[in-house]
Amino acid sequence: MQRLLVLPAVGIFLVSASAFSQATFSGYMFGDYYYNVARDSSFNHTPPSYSGLSASAPGPKAMQAFQFRRIYFTMDDNISGVFSTRLRLEADQAATPGITSPVGTNPPTSEDELVSGKVAPYIKEAWLRWKNIFAGSNFTLGLQLTPGFALTEAAWGNRFLQRTLMDQNGIVSAFDLGMSLRGKLTPDSMVNYWVMIGNNDVTSTIPENNKYKRYYANIQVLPATNWQATAYVDYADAGDIPNIARTGLVLNSALTEALFAGYGKSSLSLTGPTQTSVGAEVFMQEQSNGYKTSSGNLAARNVLGYWVYGEYYFIPEISAVARYDHFDPNTGSDNAAKGDSRNYALGGIVFRPDKSVFISPNLLWESYATPVGGTAIKPSVTARLTFWYLYM
Repeated sequence: MQRLLVLPAVGIFLVSASAFSQATFSGYMFGDYYYNVARDSSFNHTPPSYSGLSASAPGPKAMQAFQFRRIYFTMDDNISGVFSTRLRLEADQAATPGITSPVGTNPPTSEDELVSGKVAPYIKEAWLRWKNIFAGSNFTLGLQLTPGFALTEAAWGNRFLQRTLMDQNGIVSAFDLGMSLRGKLTPDSMVNYWVMIGNNDVTSTIPENNKYKRYYANIQVLPATNWQATAYVDYADAGDIPNIARTGLVLNSALTEALFAGYGKSSLSLTGPTQTSVGAEVFMQEQSNGYKTSSGNLAARNVLGYWVYGEYYFIPEISAVARYDHFDPNTGSDNAAKGDSRNYALGGIVFRPDKSVFISPNLLWESYATPVGGTAIKPSVTARLTFWYLYM
C-alpha cells in the first residue's frame, strides 16, 4: 500500500511546488554496458571481499551487465533575490548487486541498496543558500558539495566516465552536512575562496554520532582565460585511539592536501568546451597512527595519488578523452605498507548526438603492485559503452 502512495504523493508535491514557488526541476542519469575482458583469477570473484581492489567494473573475467551508475532528480528554488535552496535525490545500481558493505567501508559499496537488493533513492543535497551575505560571498547551510574536488571535477567534465581520483578512493567525501562560505577574494574574481566545516560522514546522510568535524579550505586562482589552479587542504578531526600497549591514547586525525592545475572548458560548459582540455592533480594525506607496522607498532599512514587527463575535440560533437591515475594507499617502507599501489588508465571517444545526450565507447585498464611475498596480479581490463542524458 505504501508503494502505491508514492507516485500520487510525488505528483502532488510537483504540482504544489510549481504553483506556489519559483521551483525548477531537472534530472539526469548515466550508466554503462560493460564487459570484463581480463581479470586475475586471484581476486574480484567473490564481492565484496576483494571488490575494493579494482576501480574497474566488478566481477570476474567475461562478466557483463547493463547498469545505471547514477540517477538524479533535483529541485532548485529561488525563494527570493536573497535566498535559494536545493533538494536532490540520488540512486544507483550498486557495483555488487544484492550485497551491502558495512557502514564506513572505504570506498563504500552498495549502501544505496534496499535489503532486497533493489535500488533505493536517498537525499544527496539539501541546503539553503544566503546569496551575498556580504559582498561577493554566499553562505550555504545543509547537505552540500564539499570543496574537496568539486572544482577539479567540473574542469575534468567527464564525471559520467569516472570520478576524480580523491573521490574514487574515498579520500574526501563529495558531500557533507555543515556550513560553508564561498566567494571572491579579489574584485575581478581572479582569486576565489571556499571554506567549510562539516560532520565528516563517509556517506553524508547518516545522522552524526560524534563531536569530531572536518575543516575544509580551497583557494582558486584564474590567472588567464581558460586557465585555473587550486590549492586545497582539510583537517579531519577524529577520536584518539589506544596505543599498541593499551596504556594510553594516541592521535588518529588526518590532514589532506591537494594541488590542481588545468586548462580548458569542460564538456558540460554552457558556453561550449575549448578544443583542448588538460589537467593534473596531486594529493597527499597523512593519518596519525593510521596503520600497524610489521613489528606491531602504530605508524602514520601516508597516502599519495596523482592523475592527469586530456580531451581533444575533433568537431564539437566528437572528442577523444584519456586519463592516467596512480594511487598508493600507504607509501611507507615497512612490508605492511608495500605492494598495495595501483595504476589506472581510461581512454575513449565521446559522441554528442544532442546537447543533452553523451555516448562513449571506452576502455578501462588497471594494474596492481605485487603483494609482499605474494604473486603478481594480472591487470584488469574492462570495455564499456557509457551513456549520459538529461531526462527533464
